[in-house]
Amino acid sequence: MVLIRLLDGLNEIVGRVVAFVAVIFALMIIYDVIMRYGFNAPTLWAFDLTKQLYGFYFILLGGYALRHQAHVRVDLVTETLRPGPRRVVEILGYLIFFFPFAWVFASRSWDFAMRSLAQNETTYGAIQLPVYPVKIAMAVAAVLLLLQGISEVLKLVLNKQEPSHVG
Repeated sequence: MVLIRLLDGLNEIVGRVVAFVAVIFALMIIYDVIMRYGFNAPTLWAFDLTKQLYGFYFILLGGYALRHQAHVRVDLVTETLRPGPRRVVEILGYLIFFFPFAWVFASRSWDFAMRSLAQNETTYGAIQLPVYPVKIAMAVAAVLLLLQGISEVLKLVLNKQEPSHVG
């Protein structure tokens, strides 16, 4: 189905792009450690900036993780069920638990981000970095997670489950 491919593809692209953020903040940490201990000249910006980059990295990979079934699951009940009843239980789980949570996460994080943007919120560290980009990323991540949930339910309803890509 086109919608499933579109939603999966969107989270796949976001996941692969965001994965490079880990490389960037790792290099920043290495640079800061070399400057601090090798040249006794610590940076003022590295700690605060790496915290923000880690925030982007962590939050934006939620949809990607769901796409690859990498979230923690408690499948004590479902692992003993046959495929048909298992799909029904999983669909009900999405409808009862996942979608309400994802909706609250998306709507509240959007309000949170817009308030931060309106206040021009900054960090309180050595340098004052804007906070609203991370909070906007949280709202975007919530929407990506919600969209991936839609894709996962469509796969269950249409019985189009993909093999897991995560070991």
